[in-house]
Amino acid sequence: MDFVVNASTMPLGATKRSKIRRAKDIKLRNNLKQLDRRYKDARRAVKSSEYLLQEDIGGLEAEGMERTFKFTQEQIKQEVDISTAAKGFDLRLEDYGPYCVDYSRNGRKLLLGGKRGHIAAFDFREGSLDTELHVNEIVRDVKYLHNDTFFAIAQKKYVFIYDKSGAEIHCLKKHIEVTHMEFLPYHFLLATVGNAGWLKYQDTSTGDQVAELRTKLGPSSAMALNPWNAVVHLGHANGTVSLWSPSSSTPLVKMICHKGPVSSVAIHRGGNYMSTAGMDGQLKIWDIRNFREVHAYYTPTPATSLDISERGLISVGWGPHVTVWNDAFRTKQKSPYMTHLSPGSIVNDVKFCPFDDVLAFGHDNGVTSLIVPGSGEANFDTLEVNPYETLQQRRETEVQGLLNKLQPEMITLDPNFVGDLDTRAPEERQRMVNLETTGEQDLKKKEYEKKLEPRAKQRGRNSSLRRYLRKRTNNVIDDRRVRVQNALEKEKKMRQNLWKDEHGLPSDERKFGLALARFAK
Repeated sequence: MDFVVNASTMPLGATKRSKIRRAKDIKLRNNLKQLDRRYKDARRAVKSSEYLLQEDIGGLEAEGMERTFKFTQEQIKQEVDISTAAKGFDLRLEDYGPYCVDYSRNGRKLLLGGKRGHIAAFDFREGSLDTELHVNEIVRDVKYLHNDTFFAIAQKKYVFIYDKSGAEIHCLKKHIEVTHMEFLPYHFLLATVGNAGWLKYQDTSTGDQVAELRTKLGPSSAMALNPWNAVVHLGHANGTVSLWSPSSSTPLVKMICHKGPVSSVAIHRGGNYMSTAGMDGQLKIWDIRNFREVHAYYTPTPATSLDISERGLISVGWGPHVTVWNDAFRTKQKSPYMTHLSPGSIVNDVKFCPFDDVLAFGHDNGVTSLIVPGSGEANFDTLEVNPYETLQQRRETEVQGLLNKLQPEMITLDPNFVGDLDTRAPEERQRMVNLETTGEQDLKKKEYEKKLEPRAKQRGRNSSLRRYLRKRTNNVIDDRRVRVQNALEKEKKMRQNLWKDEHGLPSDERKFGLALARFAK
């Protein structure tokens, strides 16, 4: 019994294999086989990764004439589950505002800091309070360190580090009048900038101050950390944004972003985009790869705070309003994704929660937590940051982080760049070797003594014009040059005969010179 097989009904892999076998060129056939193996490996990798991606990314969807920015928090809480609805709350703390907020790296803990001295750290999911302090002085900024057991507070004059129970661990007296702070988790560095305009890096693992850089641009009005290359972005009152590394005393890049002071800066997690807000009422999106403006938005009131979520949503706090923009890096949006109004209080600070669809913002009357569907990363790497880590896992993660700590010299604009060929001259390389072996003072002393050695003076030998004329007329013989040489020889003979009298004796001029010959007799 014969069977007729149609090629269109055959499996796709069988059709490809038959075409590969029919290839006459051996090299082409091997290349096609290798390409087919790559396709199979890619399909196998995609199928295996589906087992790890258990959660789907949600979001707000409007039907018909509806708009997502018209949805209120009450309507969203009615549609989500009970545990998610409990994450949206409003803390009324009118006596200690305005507040600044910060989340821990795993998104478990929330840190609050009131400008009038109130500090609180708690687990907002379970509602358990870790610590609550009243320092009785101004608080400008709060920041969690490598985990939720330590946090830094920028108080009136110095920066203080507290533990989970609220006990004071350390006082950083070299960090004076700090207004903004950022923590580099892979370098264990606390970066601060204050009213004096000095950017300082403090190593929290050893307690040493790594760098102290003068910005020369006055007090910094904004500060943000690029999570991709650990470069610190500072916003200044003249509308510029400067990029800093602890290994450079000058800014890596200086960008003119606004016509007025820069009020806030935020960096995308991928490190390619930056969002800035200025007092000129503009919200701008920048491409850091080529330092060009991508989009620009207008805010009725100058924005005071910005933050970018893990999924690329931008939250903007301006006046009593909080506006969230979705997919603002690819195309310019005509309307925002979500809006929220906090009546009677100015928004001071906004912050997205890692690995969760939650946005917290501090204002004059306390702290409010909003539910923003689609803002958090649904599938995370527990080997990197684990929101559900135990006490033993937290200890192991801290030890591994200290063992794998990166050096401050590795902070550059392009972290993928390893090195380049040394194109310096051999003398320069030998000079650097001598500098490392003999020491800088000895080398400077030898160079100074070498400069003091006397040199023979040469009159008229350093003129570039004379060197040029000599090279030009050295091998050229013309009539003018012959006449000049004959005239010079004739004049020389006349001068020799002038010093002899008729008896062949030397004259008074030859004996006493032209100036004293008249006094000889």
